[in-house]
Amino acid sequence: MKALIMAGGYATRLWPITKDNPKALLPLGNKTILEYILEKVKDLDIDVHISTNRYFADKFKGFDVDLIVEDTIHEEEKLGTIAALKNAYEVLGEDDYLVIARDNVFSFSLRDFVERYNGKTLIAVYDIGDFELAKRYGVVVLEDNKVLDFEEKPAKPKTTLISTGVYLFPKRVMDLLDDYLKEGHKDSPGYFLQWLLKRGEEIVAYRFDDYWYDIGSADSYLEAMKTLLKESHIEEIQISPYAKIIPPVVIKRGTKILGRSIIGPYAYIGEECVIENSDISDSIIFPRTVIRNSTIWRSIIDEKCEIRNLELRKSLVGGHAKIQRGE
Repeated sequence: MKALIMAGGYATRLWPITKDNPKALLPLGNKTILEYILEKVKDLDIDVHISTNRYFADKFKGFDVDLIVEDTIHEEEKLGTIAALKNAYEVLGEDDYLVIARDNVFSFSLRDFVERYNGKTLIAVYDIGDFELAKRYGVVVLEDNKVLDFEEKPAKPKTTLISTGVYLFPKRVMDLLDDYLKEGHKDSPGYFLQWLLKRGEEIVAYRFDDYWYDIGSADSYLEAMKTLLKESHIEEIQISPYAKIIPPVVIKRGTKILGRSIIGPYAYIGEECVIENSDISDSIIFPRTVIRNSTIWRSIIDEKCEIRNLELRKSLVGGHAKIQRGE
């Protein structure tokens, strides 16, 4: 068995913070999204590979993981998930494949997931508990653990059980990727699963509870941080005696917390930021950003920004932005 993390997309829904950084390497507490996934995969002691694009390939070279690089550098050129999976299969060779989307943060043990594998396609399913939300995903109808029906992005979901981005495909099914693409079907895992069911392939569900996040929006990113940030991680920083830290927070090396600032709860502050007389909570601040006399709540501010005399709520600010009100 081989593990393959699919990280070939350009995460346009999270632009501008993912314009120059792959989504998998966004900070999530004191780790990156990828590090959470790798910790779970490496518990299996199997070969791990990352499928990515040429534009982001260098960003992954600090990880002890083999890269499969598709030759694309723009969103409009990228391979879809199934085409990228086929490409990786051709490079790595025949085997069963544990396939994980790079923006999936989930609570269950992959060891437990793999132990449920019996040679049939296995998918992780989660009850999202909301029919409107279910319309965004692949909706599953089960009998015990057997998948009876699968519909990708249905207008009228039959259940609120959805397929998450964790799959275990046997070699027999991996051999069908080429046929699926040649028939001109949509290049996404959900439609591939629908196609498999229609062909008579049996699909088994691994159902789990607790938490699952598909980090495709600012809201889901911030919610995932709140779930996973359990304790504070504060590195070598300068902090005013008048400032207050409300855990849990992450404050990275070289940052200055000045004046009567209040940081937290649920705040990530990157390296070498300057925060002065400002309140920041439920937010992610990327490195080398300056925030003065401002209140930031449930917002994401990219690197090297300057924010002065503002109240920002539910905002997403791109890198190098300068925003201020008055003097």
